[in-house]
Amino acid sequence: MQIGNFAGTLILPVAEPPALVALRSFVASLALREACIAATGREDVFSLKWPNDVLLRGCKLAGILLERLDQDHLAIGIGVNLVAAPRPDQVEPGAVPPVALNTIGHKIAPEDFLNLLADAYARYEDQFTTFGFAPIRAAWLSHAARLGEVITARTNQVEMSGTFADVDETGQLVLETPKGRVPIPAADVYF
Repeated sequence: MQIGNFAGTLILPVAEPPALVALRSFVASLALREACIAATGREDVFSLKWPNDVLLRGCKLAGILLERLDQDHLAIGIGVNLVAAPRPDQVEPGAVPPVALNTIGHKIAPEDFLNLLADAYARYEDQFTTFGFAPIRAAWLSHAARLGEVITARTNQVEMSGTFADVDETGQLVLETPKGRVPIPAADVYF
C-alpha cells in the first residue's frame, strides 16, 4: 500500500440473508463515487464498473471487496489510489488500467477522504435499509460504465461477451448475447 492512498474496512452488523447482504457492494460503490466527487468537485469523470469498482476517466481508481465475517457481520474493504496507482505491468493483462486521483490535479489526505466516504456511505446505507435495492440499483445504473456496450465477463469456468444490458434486481450483470439475455452472478469484467 502506497503511503497517501486510502485503505479502510467497515465492519457492518447485518441481519439480512446473504443475497441481500451482497448488494452492499453497490451501496459502497455509490458512496465511493460520491466521496470522489466531493473531493474533486468533478462529477463528469467518475463512473462505476460492475460489480464494485470506481473508474476515473475509464481507468480503475478504486475497488471494493466484501467478506462475510460471520452470520452477523460484513467487512467492506475499500482501496482508493489517491496519490499513486500500480504500474500497468502490475495488473492482469486486459484489466482496466489503474489511475490515481491526483492525476486530475486534486490532492486529499486519506483521513479527509474517510470523512467524505463515511458521510456518503451512511446516506446510501440508510436508503438501502429503508427502501431496498431498487433505488440503489437505479442510481448505480445511471453511473454505470459501458452500459449498452460490448463487454466480456470471465468466471473460473467460462468467458462470455455481450452487450451490457442491465443489472437485475438481484445485482446480477445481464449480458445480451446471440443466445438471449444471460444473467451473471459473479465474474471479472473486461472492456
